[in-house]
Amino acid sequence: MPAQSSRNRRILLVNRPVGIPQPSDFAFDETGLVPLEDGQFLVRNCFLSVDPAQRGWANEGANYSNPVPLGSVMRALAVGEIVESRHAEYPVGHHVYGWLGWQDYAIASPKHVLTRIAAPRLPLSAYAGVLGINGLTAHLALHGIGRPKAGDTVLVSTAAGAVGSVVGQLARAAGCTTIGLSSDPAKLAMCRDRFGYDHAINYREPGLEEAISRVAPDGIDVFFDNVGGEQLDKMLRKMRVGGRVVQCGTASVPSWTPPPTGLRNERELLMRRLTWGGFVVFDHMAVFEETMHALGAMIEDGSLVYDEDVREGIACAPQALVDVFAGRNRGKVLISP
Repeated sequence: MPAQSSRNRRILLVNRPVGIPQPSDFAFDETGLVPLEDGQFLVRNCFLSVDPAQRGWANEGANYSNPVPLGSVMRALAVGEIVESRHAEYPVGHHVYGWLGWQDYAIASPKHVLTRIAAPRLPLSAYAGVLGINGLTAHLALHGIGRPKAGDTVLVSTAAGAVGSVVGQLARAAGCTTIGLSSDPAKLAMCRDRFGYDHAINYREPGLEEAISRVAPDGIDVFFDNVGGEQLDKMLRKMRVGGRVVQCGTASVPSWTPPPTGLRNERELLMRRLTWGGFVVFDHMAVFEETMHALGAMIEDGSLVYDEDVREGIACAPQALVDVFAGRNRGKVLISP
């Protein structure tokens, strides 16, 4: 790690975006560090996370959290090392993962921490991705809402992404047949060759519904959906009676202000008696650490693999968010400031 600085570089949200935030919605600044108060600790960020959820955090409108105030550090998860502390339970040298923002340093307290990492057993970057909200979301949502069982067929959108790639592997481990959706030939190959999907289908090619019918003639038991929109509309008609839909994201919808029209699926839900559950990972913080350890054990024994797209320099964070929505990443996007 570099020597500690007395200056803090930050990425601020300065414009309220409509839809996907653009680099012009952010500004770079640098400020000094202020002394800690009792109960606080100073974290030097090692890896900043770039997540699709940041679109919702930056936009104004209905969401599960208040929008990031203009002129403040962009809300982001990160993993970092405690370099100064006035809290006995958070000593210098330990690592934490939590709400640390797009910045070099964060003055934090326990309310900012999602998981503590006293002695990392895996590369530190993993704790901001596959052992962070991406892997936690995959595990908790799949098993909590999807309830896969041996013999089920599980369909996953954005199947090579940071969440989808883990979902596919967990479903295979549960004895399910897995189908992944993507539009990138390289990512489709990754789904099959690296993440072990039984089938990988390009959703942009004509005949998506027919392609699903060929590989899953009896229908889909679990649809783990990260995108919503047209893919969701089509795939609901491929669900088996009693199927479960995990609604984990809506990345294909450009903006929810104003709400789009045409997403009317009530009839499919009724006729197929589907369970359709929305999932926000932060509702499940009580089990974060035990789930993190379970995923870590799978990585250590070789039954779970993951990819990372680490980019250098804090200034590249806004463009990296654009790239995530454009599908230009290869693995979980992290920024090494």
